[in-house]
Amino acid sequence: MSFQTRVKKYAALACACMLMAGTVSAVHADEPPKKYKIFLSLSYSGNNWMSETANIIKSLAKTPPYDKMVDLTEVISGTDPQAQISAYESMIAAKADGIISFPISPTALNRVIRRGCSQGVKFFMFDSTVTEKCAYNVSYISAGAGENMAQELVNELGGKGKIFMNRGVPGTSVDKRHYDGAMHIFKQYPGIQIVSEYYGYWDDRISQRETAKALAAHPDVNGIWSELGEAGVLNAVADRKGKMIPIMGENMNGFRLGFLNADYRKRGLSGVSAGSPPATAGYAFKLMMEVLTGKRNLPPTNIEYPLPWVTADQVKMCQDGKITEGCNVFPANMVPEGFSAEIYNPVYLPEVSLDSALKGIPTPGTTIQPLPAAIVKAADEPGINCDRCQAAPDEYKLTKVKPTVTP
Repeated sequence: MSFQTRVKKYAALACACMLMAGTVSAVHADEPPKKYKIFLSLSYSGNNWMSETANIIKSLAKTPPYDKMVDLTEVISGTDPQAQISAYESMIAAKADGIISFPISPTALNRVIRRGCSQGVKFFMFDSTVTEKCAYNVSYISAGAGENMAQELVNELGGKGKIFMNRGVPGTSVDKRHYDGAMHIFKQYPGIQIVSEYYGYWDDRISQRETAKALAAHPDVNGIWSELGEAGVLNAVADRKGKMIPIMGENMNGFRLGFLNADYRKRGLSGVSAGSPPATAGYAFKLMMEVLTGKRNLPPTNIEYPLPWVTADQVKMCQDGKITEGCNVFPANMVPEGFSAEIYNPVYLPEVSLDSALKGIPTPGTTIQPLPAAIVKAADEPGINCDRCQAAPDEYKLTKVKPTVTP
């Protein structure tokens, strides 16, 4: 074979290889993006807050480009830890890529979580936390809602008075952390008397009923510290007519609207709206997707979501339900009074609208925006987000309010 013939042969072969490579590249370019099998595991249900968290996650899963990447399945297992364990086992068996969950217990789920992690499943917990170190905990509770709300109540009462404590769902890390933080403050003031402590189960209707019972037994109460359900607490206090009292609560829409009620303010209503943002769920979901898709190199850790803190004079209406800068409460005819208003964050969740939280639908024209590169690590808290760990000496440090009363 002559030299010229060999050159022509190799040139033809090279051309054929290039054409083949181009064909393969075109095939890859036309391939759809990988589908990730994601499970949303909820424990208790029935209140607005839990529905909102699920809807926010669903809306993000339907927002481009996640709409072509996510196969999302929701499972509600109730308040029995064994039921959620069984749910996790089924998800692991179904080859889940990720499980995003509100865990019912900080410790009871650890063994099954550990087994899932060993099989490559990513566990992202939102709001409530677990102590298993292979899970990601994304929560605001380490930011100190319980102690900050307690100190604000102490300040408003001048360090003495009778109070109620409306707690959440027993056994959860959220209720434990809020309560422990609050008690750390109240125990410093001998003049503060807790005359009634009850569980409102983060539900405005149950909280209203239980608060009404407490008011009948202790009509001379001076203030109330409340976990989620505070819209019902406010209703029970308002129904008594006459003078109202300071209430420290979370971010239910009906509670925030109370601070815009001129009659309530004239009758003595004061307080702070803090804690429990449904937006935490959306933040956790976006973090999980960035980890799964390789856009973020993040080993399992505890991540802190910022604590909302809205004083009575900072409540601002979102006109017509549109979220604009600084607004933090919605018209009463647009959402239930038990609706949790902290659904949006311009940095973490610019994709979310009111319809996202109410209906689980994506906001028209939006695409998933990348999260900031930096995260805020949550402090280690034994029994809350870690096991066999050392709590910081200032575990219950105040971050939103300063004492105005000497213990």
